[in-house]
Amino acid sequence: MAKLQEAAVAQITEICDRHKDDKTPLMMILSDIQNEYGYIPLEVQELVSQKTGISVAEIYGVVTFYSFFSLTPKGKYVVGCCLGTACYVKGAQNVIDKFQELLGIKPGETTEDGLFTLDALRCIGACGIAPAVSINGHVYPKVKVDQVPEIIKELKEEAAKA
Repeated sequence: MAKLQEAAVAQITEICDRHKDDKTPLMMILSDIQNEYGYIPLEVQELVSQKTGISVAEIYGVVTFYSFFSLTPKGKYVVGCCLGTACYVKGAQNVIDKFQELLGIKPGETTEDGLFTLDALRCIGACGIAPAVSINGHVYPKVKVDQVPEIIKELKEEAAKA
């Protein structure tokens, strides 16, 4: 197992202990870890296995099955382009293509500077404002291809101020 920092081990142990009496604790444990750290690498899965007695294979299976869990760190801004039917019909593919072009990444990837992760989403329930883009939970309505450069510029400026 790779060496986790002592504080991370303590926090992950606390998360596991918090759910030890749950009937099926794994999803709650993984969800809490994902919310805290943004991803669930193998060394964390190994620690969860030690603390819960659940095999690493089972934990890995859950992490890789559910799309909201990630094995790798996400960017500061997670750009989710909805490609559900309504969004797709209204041009969402062109929007995500523009994000790919300008960011130099494909869906599921993160920019080298760690600022952006691009995700292709299936229906986010915003059909009336299609095509919709979700960035860190904020939904941008009726996004047009020519808006993408400005969205990226604004986020980069926001990151520079932080």
